[in-house]
Amino acid sequence: MVFFQCDYAEGCHPRILEKLTESNLLQSVGYGLDEHCENARSLIKKACGREDIDVHFLVGGTQTNITVISASLRPHQGVLSPETGHIACHETGAIEATGHKVLTLPSQDGKITAEQIETAWRDHWASSVHEHLVQPGMVYISFPTENGTLYSKEELTKISEACRRYKLPLFIDGARLGYGLTSPENDLTLPDIARLADVFYIGGTKCGAMIGEAVVICHPDIARDFRYVIKRHGGMLAKGRILGIQFEELFKDGLYFDICREANHLAYRIRDAFIRKGIPLFGASPTNQQFVQLTDEQIAWMDQRFLSEVWCAGEAGRTVIRFCTSWATTEKNVAALEKAIEEMP
Repeated sequence: MVFFQCDYAEGCHPRILEKLTESNLLQSVGYGLDEHCENARSLIKKACGREDIDVHFLVGGTQTNITVISASLRPHQGVLSPETGHIACHETGAIEATGHKVLTLPSQDGKITAEQIETAWRDHWASSVHEHLVQPGMVYISFPTENGTLYSKEELTKISEACRRYKLPLFIDGARLGYGLTSPENDLTLPDIARLADVFYIGGTKCGAMIGEAVVICHPDIARDFRYVIKRHGGMLAKGRILGIQFEELFKDGLYFDICREANHLAYRIRDAFIRKGIPLFGASPTNQQFVQLTDEQIAWMDQRFLSEVWCAGEAGRTVIRFCTSWATTEKNVAALEKAIEEMP
């Protein structure tokens, strides 16, 4: 069975595994204070084009989201998010468990707008009973979105301007950041992200690392005591060098971007094969996640050959299925899927 279910089905890039093996018996200090973590921080700062930022390594996406949000909000505040945002629908209430409500905004394509943020902020403060309501305290978006879509530089600039106008920290979930930045339809750079966001993270788990995310903090208020918050929320790895080594390799010689770019290209081959077959797409994703609408018969046929993910109900009795490539997807497996799509009933 070949997996196109997600982008974290494999272990890690061979270069990372080699470096982890080489350093296995070397001793180092713990908790992210070792020389590998320091070097990885330097590489990330250089890639972001900023030296005045903090970089921290956490073990996974859920810990990263709850840690960043907890560090950014006061107890009575919540976080604005698209209704399809990861923290709203794929975190099992983890954000709410920290005492902060996710305040969802309608979204058709996984994105929200600066106008929606401004309206939510104004509506709260226009209420005569606003102190009885959860106060919007920050904004969460992801790049790419859960639907694989991308914010343009113009859209993100407007969102950033609205957030700064109303003093709402902008948090960008970058679990799949590499796939977004290397999409041919993207016009944002990593330095753009570092300039427009108050805090974001560079995803490793879904982009070639065994585990780990790199949080980049661009606002001093969020940076204050951040290591305390990491520890409190279970995101601090004692053997921190394991994370540092991985990001050292990913940000050496452009590996992070190269492997994500190739995953996108293979995803487009899958998308084009479905289009040739006359299968309707669900949305238009320019990244490594592709969403198609299949009949029950087609799903049953595919399930015998490939593992994919049921996403949501589609149109005309069809079901939306996600096919996802990763940094480790092979051309051989994509060719096999292309052939299966061609032969699909």
